[in-house]
Amino acid sequence: MGNGRHILILNGGSSSLKFAVCEASRCGAWTLRGQFERIGTSQTRFFVTEGRTESRRDVGSMKHGTATSFLLDWLEKRLGLATIAAIGHRVVHGGLRYQAPEEINDVMITELRRLRPFAPEHLPTELDIISACSERLSRVLQVACFDTAFHRDMPALARIIPIPRRFCAEGVVRYGFHGISYTHLLESLRRDAPEWAATGRLIFAHLGNGASVAAVKDGRSVDTTMGFTPAAGIPMSTRSGDLDPGIFLYLTQHAGVDPPGFDKMVNHHSGLLGISETSGDLRDLLDREESDDRAAEAVALFCYSVKKQIGAYAAALGGLDVLVFTGGIGEHSPVIRDRICGGLGFLGVELDPALNASASPVISAASADVEVRVIAADEEAVIAAAVNDVLTRKDSSR
Repeated sequence: MGNGRHILILNGGSSSLKFAVCEASRCGAWTLRGQFERIGTSQTRFFVTEGRTESRRDVGSMKHGTATSFLLDWLEKRLGLATIAAIGHRVVHGGLRYQAPEEINDVMITELRRLRPFAPEHLPTELDIISACSERLSRVLQVACFDTAFHRDMPALARIIPIPRRFCAEGVVRYGFHGISYTHLLESLRRDAPEWAATGRLIFAHLGNGASVAAVKDGRSVDTTMGFTPAAGIPMSTRSGDLDPGIFLYLTQHAGVDPPGFDKMVNHHSGLLGISETSGDLRDLLDREESDDRAAEAVALFCYSVKKQIGAYAAALGGLDVLVFTGGIGEHSPVIRDRICGGLGFLGVELDPALNASASPVISAASADVEVRVIAADEEAVIAAAVNDVLTRKDSSR
């Protein structure tokens, strides 16, 4: 492998760690990509894709910090850590302070530690990943890209949580998430449909293990389903989505559930898993829905919830021009896209069955008033571009 300056991208999830490497001069042209799956279990797996070659192996029990150290050891042998010029991190929460990609420093680390209660499922592991990199590559530029940044310009009414106003000053507001993914969707539209990106009324549906919907108008986020934490909004694989707050009081007083138990329940044992009682994976549920009423109900509720949110956001936008699906489910499940869009003809949404089945870039019928698109998620490309911008600015200031 060449001796060019490489950018390493690290994208940590609750039980995964995606990574990618590109040359700084060729962002998005990946030298290699891969991920760790099932982190936190005894069956952590390591996948690498390099060109057309894919390899995988079991690596035992790992947490995010040890997985990062394992990856750096592997990269040292594969390309040499001395070739890494910068590292880009997806950081789920920037609070009120961080609203654009920035170089990671001690001040930021202190603030992210303070924000851990805002995102207890994500920030602690992301800090572990950053720490593991700092230990091995102390002089290498590290950049944080915040998932909340895309929604920083949401109107005040969309950000307010209707509890006593004094909590707003403490940062208890609706932040929204999946912002790096939504940034990629908007950039893709700017390239392929610039008129819609600039002035269109857009709805983005990021549907994966975590799922959210966002309304975008004139190139800016105006509302989104996730709120103060990523557990809010539509039901997800194992997250509940929005809940009646009275449920917390009931469960704590009458079902022996304490606050940590409640947090674990709504993040890891609810959503599709909680409803079906068998799986949080829509692929499994679709396979079982004809013989398992609970699986069928979980699928139906997921589609209904997304459909309902599309209708609400069409109202917030004053109409709809483009609907975009992304994420593992949004990209790869024609049947889910069809069920979500079914019955939305009154908004001008109509799919072309053949185009939908083949996941063409545009899957709407030629006669439809609303254009429906499928765009592959690529958060790593957005992070790489942001890191390269910071790297270029630092080089030019020397």
